[in-house]
Amino acid sequence: MRKNFEKYAELLLVRCLGLQEEKRPLLISAPVKAIDFLEVLTHKAYELGLTDIYFDFEDEGLKHEQLTHLGKEDLLNSPFWNKKIFDEYAKKDAAFLMLYSDDIELMKDVEEEKITWTSYQFRASRPLYKKKQSTDEVPWCIAIVATEGYAKKVFEGEENALEKMWDAIFQCCLITEENPIQAWNQKVEKIQKRADLLNQMRFQTLHYQNQLGTDITIGLPYHHLWKGAGEKGIVNMPTEEVFTSPDYQKINGRICSSRPLVYGSSLIEDFAFEVRDGKIISVEAKKGKEILEGMIQSDQQACYFGEVALVDYDSPISNMHRIFYETLYDENASCHIAIGDGFPTCYEGGEKMTREELLEKGINHSTIHTDFMVGTPDLKITGTTWDGKEYVLFENGNFVLKSE
Repeated sequence: MRKNFEKYAELLLVRCLGLQEEKRPLLISAPVKAIDFLEVLTHKAYELGLTDIYFDFEDEGLKHEQLTHLGKEDLLNSPFWNKKIFDEYAKKDAAFLMLYSDDIELMKDVEEEKITWTSYQFRASRPLYKKKQSTDEVPWCIAIVATEGYAKKVFEGEENALEKMWDAIFQCCLITEENPIQAWNQKVEKIQKRADLLNQMRFQTLHYQNQLGTDITIGLPYHHLWKGAGEKGIVNMPTEEVFTSPDYQKINGRICSSRPLVYGSSLIEDFAFEVRDGKIISVEAKKGKEILEGMIQSDQQACYFGEVALVDYDSPISNMHRIFYETLYDENASCHIAIGDGFPTCYEGGEKMTREELLEKGINHSTIHTDFMVGTPDLKITGTTWDGKEYVLFENGNFVLKSE
């Protein structure tokens, strides 16, 4: 285990954040119950020559106690949701490593309205960080660590859940390879080739259809850009996606979730949205409808979309045939779409534009950005280019587009 911890730490700090070449302050947000890995990670960070490291420790048990007993005013002052420390480190152009491990079973008895409200406060309390993150001004990375509560949900009813969870993380992140960094360099190259092909095609619309009930047409700005895992850094570990931002006003139809969504440590299942001119006009959900409704009412633009991402149903994570109850992993097993904020870097010259200018170009701006999964084994996506040509991008859940 120690050897794999060391390889994982090196992957995150060196390949994902680039801290071997560029020494920066580092903010690590992580569950305190993953202390065994955090000690290895910290040792590696000091070996790389970092001296300013801030630990933003999380604890699901303490979060639950606060959500159960405190009112909004007191919760607003809690460091679990008031993340102004992120802005302090953003001023220093720090690197940010967010390590997640939600215990969703623990939050079952918490009021849904509190879940939605605190999740909004979490994002709204760090505006400078969000600005620098969205324009890639600071290196950042999101990854998963194993804790007992999270592992028992993913491997429910199985023995040695914690060990199995770590094994799954190592497999998904290519830690089992002899040289994980080299393996990720090769993977990034393949992902970038797909993004390059999509940028050459210059699609105007994407039409999604499956038997689950999804039938939606998504418009794209003329100057949109498809992105993948970066050559310099990797923001999601692991990643399988290519993604862009849609024109938030040009989306029409019905879209259905294909996997559960965890939001603020609360579970949302079997949901669908009706969308007209980009705006979500109705919400259905077997579980968590109130959370979804609160989410899309977070601000004026939260009811619009900010991302479309393409992932093969036959991806390595999907082929593990397991729900991870963590968007980072589940979104890399499925095509997905995000409610809320779009990406300035997914529009030509967008990183130099104001938010108002980006809105005029069709790139949404919101305090939230919530991915949900829509990929299925029968998903078909048909693209129409700006010169009226039609191509099939996805057939039977997988990418089939070839260069001409």
